[in-house]
Amino acid sequence: MCSSDLDNPSTILIMTKTTFATVEKNHEAMNTWHVIDASGQTLGRMATRIATILMGKHRPDYTPHILVGEGVIVTNADKIKLTGNKANTREYTFYTGHPGGLRSVKLGEYLEKAPDEVVRLAVRRMLPKNRIARRMISRLKVYRGAEHPHVAQKPAALS
Repeated sequence: MCSSDLDNPSTILIMTKTTFATVEKNHEAMNTWHVIDASGQTLGRMATRIATILMGKHRPDYTPHILVGEGVIVTNADKIKLTGNKANTREYTFYTGHPGGLRSVKLGEYLEKAPDEVVRLAVRRMLPKNRIARRMISRLKVYRGAEHPHVAQKPAALS
């Protein structure tokens, strides 16, 4: 904007407002749940979508330091698909806490044994690494089959 624009009284300055989430929005988000059917979906793409909902980045009043994310219920986690050769090449490593306790398992084996834990790990690693993320991941419920016990929360279907 140049100085001649400021001298002209007909020039309208438009100010934008930044919206922040409030405690009321937090309570509203805490009562909102979504159901995602994982059958036939790709693990990574579905995990990014779930992480976005848990963080609340899909909402116009997203505020990083306030939990405005909504709850997510994932069904049919055992029917999730992987692309490429990830099932045979990708390894998940963990440490047992004992000397020489470094363990690793291939993603394909882990998906057969605990598909709900694979989905939970994929989403958890996409969340921020802070205290609020621990509360976000607690709002993720993953089930192997098509049934879930969260009918009372009245979840909305998310394709």
